[in-house]
Amino acid sequence: VADWTWRVKLSTTMMMDLLGDLRTRAQIEAIDVFARNLKALLLAAPAGAKATMGLDPGIRTGVKVAVVDPTGKVLGTATVYPFQPRMDVQGTRAALSHLIAKHGVALISIGNGTASRETEKLVADMLADMPAADRPAKVVVSEAGASVYSASELAAREFPDLDVSLRGAVSIARRLQDPLAELVKIDPKAIGVGQYQHDVDQHRLSRALDSVVEDAVNAVGVDLNTASAPLLAHVSGLGPSLAEAVVAHRDKNGAFASRRALKDVARLGPRAYEQCAGFLRITGGTEPLDASAVHPEAYGLARAIVKACGRDLRSVMGDEAALSALDPADFVTDTFGLPTVRDILAELAKPGRDPRPAFVTAKFADGVDNMSDLKPGMRLEGTVTNVAAFGAFVDVGVHQDGLVHVSQLADRFVKDPHEVVKVGDVVTVRVTEVD
Repeated sequence: VADWTWRVKLSTTMMMDLLGDLRTRAQIEAIDVFARNLKALLLAAPAGAKATMGLDPGIRTGVKVAVVDPTGKVLGTATVYPFQPRMDVQGTRAALSHLIAKHGVALISIGNGTASRETEKLVADMLADMPAADRPAKVVVSEAGASVYSASELAAREFPDLDVSLRGAVSIARRLQDPLAELVKIDPKAIGVGQYQHDVDQHRLSRALDSVVEDAVNAVGVDLNTASAPLLAHVSGLGPSLAEAVVAHRDKNGAFASRRALKDVARLGPRAYEQCAGFLRITGGTEPLDASAVHPEAYGLARAIVKACGRDLRSVMGDEAALSALDPADFVTDTFGLPTVRDILAELAKPGRDPRPAFVTAKFADGVDNMSDLKPGMRLEGTVTNVAAFGAFVDVGVHQDGLVHVSQLADRFVKDPHEVVKVGDVVTVRVTEVD
């Protein structure tokens, strides 16, 4: 009886419980990996507000071209055919050169999809013939999710008169200027930086990724007078409905002069204002502190700190030497504790500081364009595109990401690849095997 009970009842039940527990743990780990990779991608370094040309490479369908101004507004578009079957290289160079000169292009963003290296070489040859002073910098960026965005309802509303294929080029240009502002328009699951993402609980995955996006947006802060509705929607306290209301108010009444003007937005109540105000920035407004991360509730404390310096607010903001000479304990009150005072001092020292790293890019090796060009022993520079539990994937410019196994990430034992690398890191790798 005991043997039968074990075989038929207990062992089966215990096995199902154990498998269920292992599945849950595996899902939690997979979701955590996706979340960390997404955070690294969202907080990637922005190239800055510069006129940018986006190139969405293609062979038979041509290379889609879009030029945007420093704020992301579309200035011009084109489709060129430098590859088979047309091979119109001269026409392509002429069209690109014309757009660069006409719009003062400072950056060229090239999608890393099909024909990316061929397009990059074409651009490099064209730039080599230009005067150094007028030569834009070229950067290869991930085009993951660009096609999803271009066919979305949001893109159709933003660019109703623009062909679907050209919307992808606009996205590629903008994500070089500011990855965060552009990637929030795309469903995080379509960005493709996870592992086993289709095998995990989709509701739990969506909640985790939405939380990551909101945290990233709030950590960086949002310019209230230039941010799009999709970006504002991820600010704590707003959401899609209030974000649309903010943009509608801005379009009707012009730029916000101060954070307090937010209270005039329809349906934006005191609670929402309290939650969102500290994450919204206004540069050049009537209140200098609106350009910082200091919450309006703490403006009185910030002014007390400035008064202790014996100077006016604008001259103290950014003066680390003067602020570091103050004792934070002198400003502690019943409302604001020591950690808050320290945070305010740090923000006044570097108002509106961006937590994202400085902008750097990988330099792909000349002559290494395809898998057949790879040889064991080669040392190449590349960009980390994905990090999984078993290692990291690196784009070295050959249309197929290479895998660096977790056992080869460092000269020591590495339990978690995220301890060593993150998505967007520029790294040097050595080719050990070509499969």
